[in-house]
Order: sequence, then C-alpha cells, then structure tokens
Amino acid sequence: MACVYIPVQNSEEEVRVVLDQLPRDASDILDILKAEQAPLDLWLIIAREYFKQGKNEQFRQILEEGSSPEIDEYYADVRYERIAILNALGAYYSYLGKIETKQREKEEHFIMATQYYNKASRIDMHEPSTWIGKGQLLLAKGDLEQAFAAFKIVLDGDRDNVLALLGQACVQFNRSRYSDSLDLYKRALQAYPHCPGSVRLGIGLCRYKLGQHSKAKLAFRRVLQLDPENVEALVALGIMDLQTNEATDIRKGMDKMQRAFEIYPYCAMASNFLANHFFFTGQHFLVEQLTETALAVTNHGPTKSHSYYNLARSYHSKGDYEKAGLYYMASVKEISKPQDFVLPYYGLGQVQLKLADYRSALSNFEKVLEVFPENGEALKAVGHIYGQLGQTSKALETLKRVTKIDPRDAQAFLDLGELLISTDPGAALDALKTARSLMEKGHEEAPIELFNDIGVLHFDRGEFELAEECFLEGLGDGIWRMLIDSKGKHYPIDSTGSISHYKDMQIFHQLERDGFPVELPWNKVPILFNLARLLEQLHNVQASSILYRLILLKYPDYVDAYLRLAAIANARNNIEMSMELVSDALKVDDKCADALLMLGDLELKNDDWLKTKDTFKAAKDASDDKDSYATICLGNWNYFAAVRSEKRNPKLEATHLEKAKELYTKVLVNHSSNLYAANGAGVVFAEKGQFDVSKDLFTQVQEATSGNVILQMPDVWINLAHVHFAQGNFSLAVKMYQNCLRKFHYSTDSQILLYLARTHYEAEQWEDCKKTLLRAIHLAPSNYTLKFDAGVAMQKFSASTLQKEKRTAQEVRSTVAELKNAVRIFSQLAAASNLQFHGFDEKKIETHVNYCKHLLLAAKAHCEAAERDEQQNKQRIELARQVSLAEEARRKAEEQRKFQMEKRKQEDEHKQVMQREEHLQRMKEQWKSSSHGAKRKDRSQFDDEDGGGHGEKRRKKGGKRRKRDKSSKSRNENEEPEDEAVYDHEDIEEEETNDHVYPHHKLNDEEDNEGGENAQDLLAAAGLEDSDVDEAAPSQTNRRRQAFSDSDEE
Repeated sequence: MACVYIPVQNSEEEVRVVLDQLPRDASDILDILKAEQAPLDLWLIIAREYFKQGKNEQFRQILEEGSSPEIDEYYADVRYERIAILNALGAYYSYLGKIETKQREKEEHFIMATQYYNKASRIDMHEPSTWIGKGQLLLAKGDLEQAFAAFKIVLDGDRDNVLALLGQACVQFNRSRYSDSLDLYKRALQAYPHCPGSVRLGIGLCRYKLGQHSKAKLAFRRVLQLDPENVEALVALGIMDLQTNEATDIRKGMDKMQRAFEIYPYCAMASNFLANHFFFTGQHFLVEQLTETALAVTNHGPTKSHSYYNLARSYHSKGDYEKAGLYYMASVKEISKPQDFVLPYYGLGQVQLKLADYRSALSNFEKVLEVFPENGEALKAVGHIYGQLGQTSKALETLKRVTKIDPRDAQAFLDLGELLISTDPGAALDALKTARSLMEKGHEEAPIELFNDIGVLHFDRGEFELAEECFLEGLGDGIWRMLIDSKGKHYPIDSTGSISHYKDMQIFHQLERDGFPVELPWNKVPILFNLARLLEQLHNVQASSILYRLILLKYPDYVDAYLRLAAIANARNNIEMSMELVSDALKVDDKCADALLMLGDLELKNDDWLKTKDTFKAAKDASDDKDSYATICLGNWNYFAAVRSEKRNPKLEATHLEKAKELYTKVLVNHSSNLYAANGAGVVFAEKGQFDVSKDLFTQVQEATSGNVILQMPDVWINLAHVHFAQGNFSLAVKMYQNCLRKFHYSTDSQILLYLARTHYEAEQWEDCKKTLLRAIHLAPSNYTLKFDAGVAMQKFSASTLQKEKRTAQEVRSTVAELKNAVRIFSQLAAASNLQFHGFDEKKIETHVNYCKHLLLAAKAHCEAAERDEQQNKQRIELARQVSLAEEARRKAEEQRKFQMEKRKQEDEHKQVMQREEHLQRMKEQWKSSSHGAKRKDRSQFDDEDGGGHGEKRRKKGGKRRKRDKSSKSRNENEEPEDEAVYDHEDIEEEETNDHVYPHHKLNDEEDNEGGENAQDLLAAAGLEDSDVDEAAPSQTNRRRQAFSDSDEE
C-alpha cells in the first residue's frame, strides 16, 4: 500500500498518509502540509495522486495553494518544485482547453495555462520542462510553428530529450511529414527504450500513413502488448481490419471497436465507427447517441466531420432532409478541403437535389468529381442536374461519359434514355432497351418505370403490339389480365354501359365474390393507365373503360381517368355524360387546368358561349397564364364568336378575328413549334381571305405532324381542303377530304362526308354528291341536315339531266326515280315535328316539293321522246350489227379458203419431192447391182426400156394435153350458166372414182365445201348472198380435181 510521510516540525515524528485513502476533502491534507511546512515535492505527489483517482478538483486545489504567493515567499529558495507545480497546473489547464467543446471556455483554459507557464518561466526561463509544457499548449491550440520552435529550444540544449522528441514528432505528424515524424519517434525510442506503449502508437500511425500497413499492425500490436487497454491502438487495429472488406476481419474490427468503447466510452473514433456499424443495421437511435457523444468529447475537425456525417446519414435515411442537410453542412465545415473527407459533399448534394436546390447540389457533386473524376454515381447526378437546369447538351455529354466509363451501368443507360425521350425517341428507345438487357443479365429486377417508358416509346412509333407487350410485362399478373384477356369474357359487359354507368363497379364486386382479389398497387397505376390509353387507341373502348374504372375504384382521386372516360363519352357525342365526368374530376381538383379546358370545349360544343369563355379564363388563371393550350382555347373562342352564323356583325367579326390572331401569335412567340397555334393562325388568315398565307401555314403543320402517331391533327387536313375549295381547286379538295377520312376516321365521319359532298356539288358532280350524302346518312341517320342536302342534290341532278340537249331514256327514267326520292325526302322533313329545331323553313321545303313535282311532269314528255329515240337507235344498231356480222362471216370464209389452198399446195410439193427422192433411190440401187461385164447388154436393155419409157411419157403427155383441154373447156363452160349443172355432175362422178386413191384430199374438200356452205348460209340469212360465189365455186373445184388427176397419171 503506497504512502507518504510528512515530517512533524521540531520533532522526529512523521505523519503517515496512505495515498489510496486520501480524504475527500483536500483541506485536511492542506492544513497538515501548511502546518508542518512540508516539502513541496510532497505537495506535488499528493496532488498527482488525486488526479490519478479522477479527483481533479482536489488536484487543482492543492496545486493552486502550493503556488500561492505565501508559499512562493516561504519557499523562495526552492526553484525546481515550484516550477514543477506551476507546469503541472499549466498542463492541467491545457488538457481542459483541449477537451472543451465551447470556444469561450476553451480560450479561458488556454489563457490560464499560458499564465502558469509564464510564471514558471519567470522563475527559470531555461527550464526544459516549461518549454515542453509550452510546446504542448501551442500544439493543442494548433500553432504548429511555435510549438515546433518550443520543442526545438529544448532539443538544442538536450538532443535526446524524450519529451521534446515526442512533441516535435507530433508536430511533424500534424504537418503530414510522416517520414520526419517517424524518425523522431525512433530517436525517442532509442533514447529511452522503456518508454510507454503510446510512443509506439505514434510509430504505428506514421507507418500507416506511409502505406506500410503490415509494419503498422506490428506496432499497434506491440502497443497492446505493453498496454492491453490502449484505446487508440485498439481503434487503429479495428480500422485496419474493417478496411479489408472481409467478413471475418470486419467482425474482428467491430469487436475491437466495441472493446475500445467499453474501456473508454468517450473515444470519439470508436463511437464514430460503431455508429457507422449501427447505421447499416438500421439502429438509428444508437447512431444518434454515439455521434452526439463523439461530438461532445472531441474538438478534432476530421473526427467531428465524421460524427456529423453519421448523424446526417441517419436523418437522411429516415427522410428528414432538412436536418440531414444541416448536419451534412456541419460536416463539410469541419474539413478544409474535399480531399480530406469527400462523403459529406456527396450526401449534401443528394439532399439538395431532393430539395430541388440544383445549383448548390451541382457545386457539391463537382467537388466530389475533383477527388474522383470518374465516379459514376456523381456523374449521373451531375447529368440529371444539367437536365433539370435545361442544359440538355451537357447532360447528354455527362451521361454518355458514364456509359463509356462503365458500359455495364444499367442506371446510366436508363437516365440517358429518359433524357433522350423528348429529343431523340429512337436513341432513347435503344438506351432503355440496353438498360433492360443489362438488368436481365445481372439478374436485377427492372423497375416498372422502365417498362412504362419503353412501352410509351413504342406507342409513339405506332408499334402497338410491342407497346402492349411492354405494358403487360411491366404490370405482371393481376386482375387487369382477366379483364382484358379471354378469361374475363364470361363477365358480360355492355360497351355502352361501360361509359354511361362508369360509377357502377358491380363487375369488380362480382370478381371479389368469385374469389378473385381486386388489387392495384399505386406504382402500377401509371402503366395501367397507359395500357388503357393504348387499348383506347386500338378502338377497344370496352377494355379501356373497364381499366379506367378499376383505377377509379382504387384511387378515386385519379383525375386523368375521369378525363379519359369523358373523352370517350365525347367521342360518342354523349356530351351530357362527358360533362358529368369532367365535373367529377373538378370535384377532386377544382384548379385542374386540363379538366377546365375540356369542360370549356364541351360547353363550346354545346353552344354555351358565355360559360365557355369564363371556363377558359379560369383555366388560364389556374395555370398562372403559363398554359399555352388555355390561350389557344381562348383564341378558338374568339374565332367561333366571329364566324357564328346568327347575327353576324362585321365590326364584331373583325374584332374577334383580330383578338384570335393576337392570342395565337402570343403562343407562337413563346413556343414557335406549337402546331395548334399555327393551325389557328392559318384559320384566321383564311377567314380574312389570305388563302396563300393560310395554305402555307397549313402545309407546314401537316408536314410537321406526318409520321407522328400520337400527334395527329386531322383538322389541318380539313382546313387545307377548305382552302383548296375556296380557291376553286375542287379536285385537290376532294382528294384532301378523302385522304383525311381514310387516314384518321376510317371513312366514318359524317361531317367530313358533308364537306366532301359540298365539294362535289360545287363541282357539279351530282352523282358523287348524292352517293357521299347517302354514306353520311347511313352513318348519322338522325341528321336532318344530311337528308335535306341529299334531297337538294337529287333535285339538282334531275334538273341538270333534263336540261341536257341529248339524254337517254334510262337517264330520264333515273331522273324520274331521283325526283320521286327527293319528293319523299322533302315530305318526310316537312312532316317532322321538330322542324324548327333543325333550322328548316317549312315554306322552303314546300317550294322544293312543288319544284320536284313540276320536274316530274316535265320528265314524262322527255321520257316518251327519249324512248322513241331509243327505239330508233336500237333498230339502227341492230341493222348495223347484222351487216357487221355478214361482213365478218365473209371475211372468215375467205381466210379459210386461202388457208386450205395454201395447205394443199404445200402438201403437193412435199409429195412430189418424196416421189423424186424414191425414184432417184431406185436408180442408184439398179446402178449398184449391175456388174462391169454386163454393161453392154444392160445398156441395150436399158435402151429398150428407155424407149418404152418414152412411149409412156408420150402417153402421159397426151393425157395431160387432154386434161388441159378439158380444163380449158370447163373454164369456157363456166362462163355459161346452162352448162354448169352438167359439168358439176361429171366432176362429182370423177371424184367418186378416185375416192380410194386420195382419201385425205376428199376430207379436206368436204371441209372446204362445208365452210363455203356455212359462209353462204350466213350471207343468205343476212340477205347479202353473192351469186358470184356460186359461179366461182365449181370452177375452183374443177381445178382441184384436175390437179388430182395429173397427180394420178404421174
């Protein structure tokens, strides 16, 4: 048991004081020390013991009494002990100032320490311990240069002064001169090998800063061997274990941190690392307690920065962005440059981005990029901020840079695609598909927003099947599939009921009763709405309206669903229901500009002019005059007010047109690419008669909308056709109307058909006008205007037909039928009870009926005259037809005869050639068979045969002569009609005798005779028989028979 002995004055006795049992009240000890005039070293020993026991007040009380003026005067000759007491008080106040967090108290403590050190210097200004104390005070105050100078004064006098070496090493470490600091620590260790373990702690820190991690670990472990409860060494080893990112080492590191915290709960670094650990485990209350403790016990800037950062992260994760921003800012203020600790800059940028403070966020993220120029997360944040600030080119450049740095960063491609949607939809679609592919390869679930964006882009490109696939894949399984697939078709749904009874949710209640859960998560509402919009575009109104109602069932405040149902009702001319739906939307949000504008359009369509204007103004005010569409609607109102059919005032008309032009121009000044404003301006110019200017505007708008599936403006096609109509280009107007009908309305718009019929009417194309109007009546059978126009067209067609100089009976009969139809139509209109409601004058209709009846009477005379003319024309045509048939029969007979003669001629020539070849062949065979020895005999025989042959030839020649004479005779006889019958009979007999020789010639002759007889019969039937044919035919037959006879003789 340690104790000290205080000698009793004027006696040999001593007072024994046990150090472990010092009294709580230091006055008792002070009384003894003063009474016995104890040596000052005993004062210092007892005070130090109080300090070791944590009794700082008693420690200060004893030392301050020991340094009082009375004690200084009494112990004036004792220099070292007095200096030691003063230096102890200076060190004590230096320590208090170092740990104090409040700046004012900190300064007061440092002032007290300075006073004590100065008082000690006045006793002996060369005392090394005083200079060492001053150096520590200056080091605590952050005055590194003066601290280094103070330690240098000591080292100049004693090169191996351990305390001065350690102080100077600490100064060099804070200067980031780690090699010099390490050398000084080594010198101190060499000068005093048995120094405490904290000296080796400095060596380990220098090794760590120099990147010598293995040697640093050895140094820290040596510290723990010398001092197992050294908190700094435990924290240092724990940090090094955590930095390996290995699960085992992380566990070991956290164990060391926890042990350090248990040894000394006021270690700021251990608190910070434990707070970081509990942040990731979600124990935010522990994070806040530990960081607040760390902030209370430290004044070290980087350490406080970490504490503030942990606290900010905790509030950030809980969504308290205001507090998170304040603590991030406090963390940033504790560090001098981003290179020291960059994470609070990143967190502060995130919070500012969330709070829409884009420029401040951009500044913080740029500081992060100064430290890490290729940090993908910071670059993506910067790209997003540039996009929000409207600097699209910089945003694209930044995000493209991210994709080049890391081509596998799906989020970068996703951000790039979202940014390109408005400028380059094709590139945006490619980027989003790449993001989706990367997520699938990485087995990462793609967000619903990605499917939604890809589907919308396909929808814009007109690729509806791909869009539907994307929407359905993003939605996944749910009740919506049953509603639009075949499985849901056993639930009867009336397409009209889906609109008129949109509040009736019986189908969903029936599904729930059948055991199907009707659930719709909020994050799937936008993509489900887009799917319904796609089905609506595909004219599947039944399915789309059901999906809109499903959205309203789960989220009754979803305004867009009300507006789409209202648009469907409007498309079906159900104005009342549409207005009711818009009113429901306004109950949810009475300042919704879209709902107000739709209501204004419906009121305008319902011819409620005053309400319409007020509604449009309300929409404009609701958008703070920033909604261009509201301004355009007001322009439309002024235009319609100018062209209203009733009570047209030229002055008011000009005023309204000028106001409409002003509003359209205002929109175009702010948004030069606004097609609706350009279309409206073109309409105003057309109304003023400036057709060339309006046509140019309409053409530009038409070109801008071509190829865009979503931005369809059939109105500009109609307006362009109107301009062509006004300029008299009826053919171009007809083509434009027809193209508009086919492209946008599937040829089912009765109003455009009415425009087309009017164009045909003005072009005097009565038949096309009538057909077009009948098509329109088929589409809108209750439209009395169309029926009246059809009656007028029939009347005009009939009158024009009767006014023709030449007309057929069929035309007159058609005219009569059209007049009867016109009378029937006008009579039906006259019998209508609500005639005045449709804008018809009963007297005017009666005039039309009377005029048609008058035309019917006139048409009867025209019809009789036309029928007589038609009968005469038929007779003339029939006669001409008979003549034509006869001529055709004669021509065919002549062609047949020529063909047969040519054919026989070719056959005869061929036969002669074959006979000659056979004769020549026989002669060659005879020549070959005769020998050389019998040539003479054969020659005489040949001569005899030759002679006989000449006789036969002469006989043949005689026969030919007789035949020729006979032929000559037959020609002479043909000239006499009375010999014709006899000669024909002889020819027929001769032909029968040769029947067995040339049967094929006989067949051909029969065909010729039949052809001739048929032709002659046709001519006779037509009354055009030719006697020359009968005379020529026997002569021709005789010549053929003569040719056959010659052939027989040969």
